[in-house]
Formats: sequence, structure tokens, C-alpha cells
Amino acid sequence: MDTDSMSDTDSQSDTELQEAFAKGLLKPGLNVVLEAKKKCPNDVEGMARCLANFKKDLPWVERLDMTNGPAADIVAKAEGKSTEAENSEINVEDDFQREMYFYRQAQATVLKALPKLHSLKVATQRPEDYFAEMAKSDQQMHKVRQKLMVKQIAMEKSEKAKQLRALRKYGKKVQVEVIQKRQKEKKAMLTAVKKYQKGLSDKLDFLEGDRAPSKGQKEAGGGGSGGGGGQHKKKGINAKRKHKNEKFGFGGKKRGLKWNTKDSYDDVSSFRSKVAHSKNKNFGKGGKGKINANKRPGKRNRQKMKNRSRS
Repeated sequence: MDTDSMSDTDSQSDTELQEAFAKGLLKPGLNVVLEAKKKCPNDVEGMARCLANFKKDLPWVERLDMTNGPAADIVAKAEGKSTEAENSEINVEDDFQREMYFYRQAQATVLKALPKLHSLKVATQRPEDYFAEMAKSDQQMHKVRQKLMVKQIAMEKSEKAKQLRALRKYGKKVQVEVIQKRQKEKKAMLTAVKKYQKGLSDKLDFLEGDRAPSKGQKEAGGGGSGGGGGQHKKKGINAKRKHKNEKFGFGGKKRGLKWNTKDSYDDVSSFRSKVAHSKNKNFGKGGKGKINANKRPGKRNRQKMKNRSRS
């Protein structure tokens, strides 16, 4: 395919050369085709006619076009430089100087245009009760509002979840502290019991530790009847607790509670001479000294009676 295209172009160039030679355009020597320079006509009259076709004679208020130079530079005036010298010193390659020149030119335009607008009684400031038309429709803004509401609800849920996680973490921490405290108290109680069993200690305060608060706790808990100290005071003993106390007694040491003491030995207030010196052995036990006739026989006698009935 490439060889065919190259042969076609060679044949075309040869044909063009033959035609040019026949017309007498070729001369002896090296022949170079020179392109003619494109003429750029400056048809002022034609441009004026085109301008007249689409030009509109509108008032200046509708056009608001201004042609003026830059405003005076205060810094240059203070340094004693003239405006023409300053403008001639501007380097077009310097971005800062070029932008400052544009800024001063816009400043001069505003200073010149505002008085002209005021003279034509054109308002240049927006009134306070002016509401511009929105660029977006109400439907689009409603969708935006719904999107923002969804984001706000999601953020609130996330904050609540963070707070719940923090509360759970704190509650777990408090629970662990309580468990550790109970384990520590149990360990201390077991140690005290072992010491008491081995005879290393004769104190039994660990048995009444829950019922007998320490002096520091009393001072801390009973600091004023009005404030209450943030603690709930018990009004009285619960009926259920009272019944259990009557049935089972209280905690603490029970060994030797029925033993005689020096005070109980010396106390003779419950002694009754009639009972003590009475000849009736059963006085006071059966009410008025009556002997129980229906007393159940012993096991041996019952067995004998049973054997007799069989025989």
C-alpha cells in the first residue's frame, strides 16, 4: 500500500512539472515555488459601514462605558514623582505593577462615574428591604435543605453514640472498681479469720464491719440534718428484717452467750423460795403440781407390751 501511494504522488509531481514546462514557467537551474504574501487590506470605509449597521445610539446610563487613565498614586505624590513619569516607569513584565495599574484605573473609573450617576439620579446603593431573585429554584433549595437536615441528624446520632460509648466505658470502669473493692474486703476478712483461728489475733471486729461504721464515716455522713449529705437515712427497721432478727438473732459471736457471769451469779431477783423449798418435785413444771398420768412409756416398756400382746 505504501509503495502504491508513493508511486501515485511521484506520477502527479511529474505531471505537474511537465505542464509547467509546457507553459514556460520552468527556467534552467534550481526551481523553488515561492508562496505569495497574503495581503491584509485595511478597508476603513467598509468597517465604518459595518459599524453603522449594528451600532445603537443608546444613552450612557444603558452603556456605562468609561475611558480614562489610572488614578493618582498617593505614594508617588509623597515621593515627589509626576504621574507621567510614574506611568512610563511601569514594567509590563512585572505582574505586581501591572495589576496595580489596573486597580488604579478601576479606581479612577469609580471616582468619575459615581458623581455622573448621582447627577442623573441613579441609585448606587441597594435598599435595605431589597431581595434579589435567587439563582436556584425553590424545589432545588428544598432538596438542599433536606440534604442538610439528613446530615445534621446523622451528626446528632453520631454524637449520641459517642456519649453512650463514653457512659458505658465509665460504667464498666465503676463496676470494675466495685468488684475490686469487694475482692479486697473479702481478702482482708479471710486474712483476719485465719489470724483469729491461729490465735494471732483476738479481735472480732471483721464480723461487725458492716453494722458498725467507723468514726470518720459517722462524721462524714452525719454532717447536718438539713443538708442530709446526699445520703438516704433509714426511718426504722424493716418488718421483714425484724422478724428475721427475732428468728435467727444477730450476727457476731454466739459462743458462750448462755454462760454465767459474775453479774448474773450475784443477781438473785428471779429466785423464789416457795419453788426452791417445795416438797413437790414437780411443782412449777406441770402448772399446779399435777402428775401427768398419760405419760408415754419408754421404748423398752413399749417393746415388752408389744411382745405380750403377741403371745
